[in-house]
Order: sequence, then structure tokens, then C-alpha cells
Amino acid sequence: MNPAQRLVLPQNLSEAAESEGRQQWLTTVLPEVVAQARKRWSLTVGEPFQPGGQTAWVAPARDAADADLVLKVAWPHPEATHEADGLRAWAGHGAVRLHAAHDFGEAHALLIERCRPGTELSSRTEPEQDTVVATLLRRLWIQPAPDSPFASLERMCHRWADRFEQCAAPPLDPGLARAGIALFRELPATADTRVLLCTDLHAGNVLAAAREPWLAIDPKPHVGDPAYDPLQHMLNCEERLHADPRGLARRMAALLDLDPDRVLSWLFARCVQESAEWPALADVARTLAPA
Repeated sequence: MNPAQRLVLPQNLSEAAESEGRQQWLTTVLPEVVAQARKRWSLTVGEPFQPGGQTAWVAPARDAADADLVLKVAWPHPEATHEADGLRAWAGHGAVRLHAAHDFGEAHALLIERCRPGTELSSRTEPEQDTVVATLLRRLWIQPAPDSPFASLERMCHRWADRFEQCAAPPLDPGLARAGIALFRELPATADTRVLLCTDLHAGNVLAAAREPWLAIDPKPHVGDPAYDPLQHMLNCEERLHADPRGLARRMAALLDLDPDRVLSWLFARCVQESAEWPALADVARTLAPA
């Protein structure tokens, strides 16, 4: 039996690979890299966590010293290029610790601290989630070293804006779409402060742990405006986002000591940018549109 037949696949990764044309990576590259990582770090690896994420194979593992770890083998994509560098920079302060990492070319492998009990923050009420996410973000917003490899938030936003402008028919009035995506390009360059950002911190990426009450996982580190960083959490709070987006943005701004108008501008721009693939956000963008 070859490695591809033996490797159990998480449901979400399998579905995403099928819809995005990554089946060859899933069936040939992934099993080989898991085998190489197991050998490289002398690991005993269990079956992957289910249903898992869409871009990585993640499973419990133990090394030769019986350390309780997690092996993550990720499909390379621009947003996550510097996950290992970010975890090194945070050194366990608010995020899981990195034990080892290796770039296999067609996949990145990380060996990281395992959170126990590992319960997602999404199991708690959203007001509690707000407080925990804000507390973690304030810890993660450090000044990166001058020679750090992190890409800028500006570069990521321009890439996403380009993708939006290639869409055939975004579900917004053309004028509103142009205004929102122009703002999405402009905001990163006008920040007064630039810090190391997580960019993808939401309740599903925060786990209960023994070392600290809550730890962040799966960061997409970039350097830029801290007012961007609460966006993914707010987008995941769908009921409140649609009922009162301004109130939600102002609450997060207050918890993070950020300019509420800037957080609102970011939320409007991001809702425009996301509306092409997430049409329900068009209504939020219309609600937040500048007068």
C-alpha cells in the first residue's frame, strides 16, 4: 500500500482541495512530506484532527522524548508564508510555541506545541470572545526586528484588491465597489503605527491550553496597521455584524484602544473586498458606506 492510500485526510482539507484543484498536492505531495517530517523529527503521528482546516493537514504527534506536539503540513500560499517566523517572534507569548519548522518546497511543515484541552474559543459567548481576542491581539502586536522577513499588510491588500477587480460582477453598486476597494488599497499606507499582525485571529483559531488560558494558532503574520487585525473576528460574528456593524466595530476598537473611525473604515473596505465571494457582506458594506 502506498503512502497516499494510508494517509487519513481531514474532511475540510479534502473538500477544499477538490474545489480548488489541489488534488495532486493532496494525494502525492502531502503523504510524502508527512513521511519525511515523521522521519526528520522522529515522530509518532496520530490521525489528523477532524474536520480540520482547508489548507493544512494537522495531527497530534510525539517525538523521541515523548513531548506532546502537533505536526502541521501546509499547502504553501502567500498569506501563510511566514507562520513559523511569526511563532518564533512571539516565542509563546499569546501564541503556541514553535518547536521546529522545515520548508519542503511544495509544503511547509511545522512542529508546534499542543494545546490541552484544546477547546476552541468559539465554544464561549461572543462577548467573551471579544475580550479574549482583544487581549491576545494586544500581546501579539510587537515590533518586528528590522531584518524580519514579514511581508507588509499593504502588499496583501493590493493582492486581494487585484483579485476583487478581476471578478465579473461583484454584488454591489459599481461606485460603492470602487470606493471600498480604493479605500482597501489606501488604508495600509496611512497607518500611524505598524506592528506584527496576526491577520486571521478569530475564535476558531484560539484554543484553551494548560500553559495559558488561551493561545492563538494558525497566524498569517504581516506587518502593518493594528486597526486591521480585529476584522476577521468581527466577520465571524455574523449575527452581530449584520444587526449592528458599527456597534461591533466600536466595541472592538474600545477593547483594543484603537480609533473607532479607522476600524469602521477598515470594516467597510474589507466587506466590499469580501463581497465577491461572500455576497451577504454586501449588505454590511452598504450599511457602513460613508455618507
